Amino acid sequence: MHRTLRALPSLDFLRGFEAVGRRLSFTLAAQELFLTQSALSRQIKALEDALGIPLFERRHRALALTIPGAAYHRSVTDVLEALASATERTRDASHAPGLTVSTTVSFASLWLIPRLARYRALEPAAEVYVSADDRVVDLAHGDVDVVIRYLPDSSAPPNALRLFGDRLTPVASPAIVRGKTPLRTPADLARHVLLHFDDRDGRMPWLNWPSWLASNGAGGLKSAGTLHFLLYDQVVQAAVGGQGVALGRLPMLGEHLRDGRLVAPFARKLESARSYFAIAARRSAGRSDVAAFLDWIRDEAARECEGPRTRSAR
Repeated sequence: MHRTLRALPSLDFLRGFEAVGRRLSFTLAAQELFLTQSALSRQIKALEDALGIPLFERRHRALALTIPGAAYHRSVTDVLEALASATERTRDASHAPGLTVSTTVSFASLWLIPRLARYRALEPAAEVYVSADDRVVDLAHGDVDVVIRYLPDSSAPPNALRLFGDRLTPVASPAIVRGKTPLRTPADLARHVLLHFDDRDGRMPWLNWPSWLASNGAGGLKSAGTLHFLLYDQVVQAAVGGQGVALGRLPMLGEHLRDGRLVAPFARKLESARSYFAIAARRSAGRSDVAAFLDWIRDEAARECEGPRTRSAR
C-alpha cells in the first residue's frame, strides 16, 4: 500500500467528523451514526491527535469548527461524496443491462425505440439499455456494445453494418397537406410555416430548407413563418402537431408516413451523403446477444429500403 494511503485516518473517524461538522452537535451526529456520544467524542479526539490540531472549538452548549477544521471539513465532505458516488455507480454496474446501444437522440426516439417491442418479442430474455446522446462515444473504452452512427459511406469501418441512407423531403400533418392552402408544388411552401432544425454544431449542413428548396427549383422562397428547434425529434413532433412543414428524413420517418401521422406531398427527394451504420465494439463482437441484436436491426432496416450491407475491407 502506498505510504500516503497508510497515513490516512480511519474512514469511521472521517465519517464521524463529517457528521459532527455538519450537525455541529455530538448528540445529533451520534444519533445519525448509531453511536454513543462518548464513542463519537473519542473518535474526534483521536482524529485531532492524529492531525495535531484542534478541529472544533468546544464552547458552553455550543460547538464550532476551527478555521483549519472548516477547511478540512470541506475537503472530507467532497471526498466522502465522491466515494459514495463511485460506490453507487459500481453497484449499479453490477445490475447493468446486458446490451448497451449508443445512438443519437433523434434516431433513438424516432426509429429505434418504437421498434424495440418487436425485438423483445424475438428475444424476451434480452436486457437492452439505449444510451441516446448526440456525443460520439469511443468504442474502445467504456461499456457500449453497439453504436449506431451517421457516417459518410467512405468513412465507415470494415465491420460496419449499413442500415440505410438518408433522403430529405417535406412532410406535414394531413390537415396541412390537404387543408385550405394545400401543398401541391414546392412553391406552395411560401404559404406555410417551415420548421427548422438548428444545427449549431454543423454536423448536418444539408439538413436545411435552403438546400432542399434550391435543389427543387424554389431557391429564395420566403415562407409564411418559421419555427426553430434544437433537436430534430422536436421538429417532427411539431410537424405531427400541425405547427408547420418539416424536412422529413426518410426512411427514419417511415412509420410516421405509414400510419398517417405525416404525409410527404412531393415525390422529389434530396439525397444525403451519409448513411446509418451499426458497429459492434471489438470486445463485444463475439457475444450471442450482440449478434442477435445486429441480425434484428439489419432485418428491420431491410423493411425500409433495398436492404443493408456490410462494408468490405479495403
